[in-house]
Amino acid sequence: MLQLLYTAIFAQMFVVITFLFKTPARKLVIITLDRVKRGRGPVVVKTIVATFLLVLASSLYSIYKIQRRTLEVAAVNPTDQVLMSKHVLEASLLGFLLFLSLMIDRLHHYIRELRLLRKAMEAAKKQSRIFGDGKSGSAAEHNKALMEEIATLKPKIKELESECEVKASTAKALEAEVEALRKQSEGFLMEYDRLLTDNQNLRSQLKGIDHSSSHFDDKKSM
Repeated sequence: MLQLLYTAIFAQMFVVITFLFKTPARKLVIITLDRVKRGRGPVVVKTIVATFLLVLASSLYSIYKIQRRTLEVAAVNPTDQVLMSKHVLEASLLGFLLFLSLMIDRLHHYIRELRLLRKAMEAAKKQSRIFGDGKSGSAAEHNKALMEEIATLKPKIKELESECEVKASTAKALEAEVEALRKQSEGFLMEYDRLLTDNQNLRSQLKGIDHSSSHFDDKKSM
């Protein structure tokens, strides 16, 4: 499960990075996302997201049960500590995975809107040049209307560009957060190994105590 989550997160990081730079990979990713959002694609994506949400809710509920059991017993169980660390790591990765999915969806939407606005501006400029070279009167009025439309579209383009810059900075921050989570997960794994070793030592000690007590009872019965 953890390997699957790490693979999905790194794949999402690759998609976010492709959005930041104008490369053929970005065009391929945008085309792929456009196809995913058509037909039955949204239904499949919603099903996957709902599954992840259920797994996240299950992990959070398991964390709650372990904490409640620990408070009732008033003692720390090594096995519960290991399970607690595993569920916390899974919940963190699932939450980050869902957050990255939302970011990718919004970035894709803004990039599409920006491309449509740029195409509209280019078409308006071509039409204005055609009308400017030929007719006057009604053509001039139409040209004026086109220029006014261009003037209204420019603020929207600037707004979308600023939003893309904000999303790009957010993506960089998310990349740093993923690296921090990776280091944290390595710490959890080391703690997991240490707890397993302690658990095995405790079991061996209990077996030794049981063996010595049974040997003492045998001597006592003799």
